[in-house]
Order: sequence, then C-alpha cells, then structure tokens
Amino acid sequence: MRRFLVLVAVGVGLFLTRASLNAHHAFTAEFDGSKTVEVRGTLVKVLWINPHSWLYIDEKKPDGTVVPWEFELGTPNALIKAGWRKDQIPVGLEIVVRGHPAKSGGRRANAREVTFPDGKELLVGSSAPDAPDNPDKDKK
Repeated sequence: MRRFLVLVAVGVGLFLTRASLNAHHAFTAEFDGSKTVEVRGTLVKVLWINPHSWLYIDEKKPDGTVVPWEFELGTPNALIKAGWRKDQIPVGLEIVVRGHPAKSGGRRANAREVTFPDGKELLVGSSAPDAPDNPDKDKK
C-alpha cells in the first residue's frame, strides 16, 4: 500500500509539473521583439491572474468596425510593484497599450506600457527581454 501511494504521489507531481510547463512560455516563442504595436481602445476586461495578467480592449477602426485585442501583462505582483491598483482600470476606460505583437499575427501582444486618459503611463512587468521592468532581464 505504501508503495502504491508513493507511485501515485510521483505520478501526480509529474503531471502537475508538465501542466505548469505547458501553461507558461518564453517571450521569444510567442512574441516578436523586433516589432511594436500601439493600440488605442476601450477596456473590456482585466484578469489579475498568474502567471500573467491580461488586458482585453476593443479597438475602434475609422470605418466603425471593432477589433478585439488581448494584451499579456506581468504577474499581479509585478503590476502592484509598478504602481497599478485594481480600482484604477475600470471597464469602459479608453487606454493606449504599446507592446510586441504575437508572431502568429493575431490580435494578441505582450504589453510594455499602458497610457491612461490623464496621460499617466505605467509599465506592465513585460516579459520582453529588453523591457525596462522585466525582473529577469539581468539574469544570465
């Protein structure tokens, strides 16, 4: 019985490790650090989750069409350290987000900074290797 429990515990541990590795990715695997994108839009949703928080905005094109965008941010802890507060980003707020687009060409990007209607800019804990607020940028 003891052997069985050890095998189950090892199996569960391996499963959780694999699930965690699949859930996370390297910046260069998904995003193009040589390109930038700037999107002005209306905030639709914010997810403060690990390992990355997310901003969802709707960009309104000149012809009236609405294009949804997803922006990956840093961890909730990185956002708080950068000066973010949950109450400062209400749904419906018009913001400008700058970052690096997904290599897939979809409407997804890794954000670098967000500009608010009052002109205030906040960094977002970007995982881009050259981001000023990337906590891992100096690690070798």
